[in-house]
Amino acid sequence: MPEMSEDDLLAVSQLRSSAMRLARRLRHQRVEESLSPTEMGVLGTLARCGKATPGELARREHVQPPSMTRIIAMLEEKGLVRREPHQEDRRQVVVSSTEQAEEILNESRRRRNAWLAGLAEGLDEEEWERLKAAAPVLYKLANL
Repeated sequence: MPEMSEDDLLAVSQLRSSAMRLARRLRHQRVEESLSPTEMGVLGTLARCGKATPGELARREHVQPPSMTRIIAMLEEKGLVRREPHQEDRRQVVVSSTEQAEEILNESRRRRNAWLAGLAEGLDEEEWERLKAAAPVLYKLANL
């Protein structure tokens, strides 16, 4: 990528600031107040990626394995995950989400989508079209 101009640096700064503020506001649209953002993140990872070992979850969520063990224990106590023996390595377990967790995630997504759609109603047609066109690029950035 070539050296950034002042306009590019301003755009990067606005993108960072906007993404952080929007993410913070989205976090306040929680369905289940008893779950921490980290616990919701683990449930989201399980929903996206399927069953995983605690070590895999720790890597994906960028936490230390002992912390993930505690998170899994709390989620299991709440009936949101279950542990099963690993099919190939009996020394390990595989964690999967329960139906209750999937219901919480679905309601959370529904509520956050509705909130964001409500905000989008304040945009004019041209702004909405530009935002829709930018959505795949933002998705790519978020997943690099």
